[in-house]
Amino acid sequence: MLNRRNLLLAGSSVGLATLLHGCGDTSANAQQTDAAADTTDAPAADGDVALYDGSAIEPLNGDAINNPPLPDRPMGGVNASVTVIEYVSPTCPHCANFHATALPQLEENYINNGRIRFIARPFRRNVLDLAVFMVAEASGERYNEVLSAYMENQNVWAASENPRQAIFEIAQDFGFTQESFEEILTDEDLLAAIEATREQALNEFGLQGTPTFFINGDRFEGNATYEGLSAEIDNRL
Repeated sequence: MLNRRNLLLAGSSVGLATLLHGCGDTSANAQQTDAAADTTDAPAADGDVALYDGSAIEPLNGDAINNPPLPDRPMGGVNASVTVIEYVSPTCPHCANFHATALPQLEENYINNGRIRFIARPFRRNVLDLAVFMVAEASGERYNEVLSAYMENQNVWAASENPRQAIFEIAQDFGFTQESFEEILTDEDLLAAIEATREQALNEFGLQGTPTFFINGDRFEGNATYEGLSAEIDNRL
């Protein structure tokens, strides 16, 4: 457990090797490809489909996987029959690769047209992850947009000599001031919820690394690529 206030408020000059330890044993999930998918047959979006707006939601049902301590903020269809959950770490290079390669294709073919709901659920591996998640959560309905910005620029802020300041500079793009940034980093309730979500993943779901995916509550054991995930999604639609 982190030493909450002191660890978050201290300016970070810790070396990257200390903060960016490995993403964990993700076995096949650590394998990524840059292969482009053929989207010519992608279904058209239904103009009447109800899509999530980034707000936190109530649990989908009583299953433990759908009841994290920190409420989910899905993308995709409100009435979708398939739920994909990604446990993500902003400092994990495998996660960044997934968000740069596979996720845009999932958005185009499954998420933006409401065929599935997609949940990027926080899994804190270090203090930098924690700061990013706290900023994203404090951004409310822009949660997924904020998380995307940090994933896209991971090689900048995570490798900075002062990553805490670099995290703040991205937060400024979403309206944070120095004062509001400092305030969110001392939100004990939010910190506790993020930590409890991590503990649930470790103790109840056996999480060993990131990214790890669950599809309709079942752990996905295939390759964390567009091709691998879309094949499993298609089997469940």
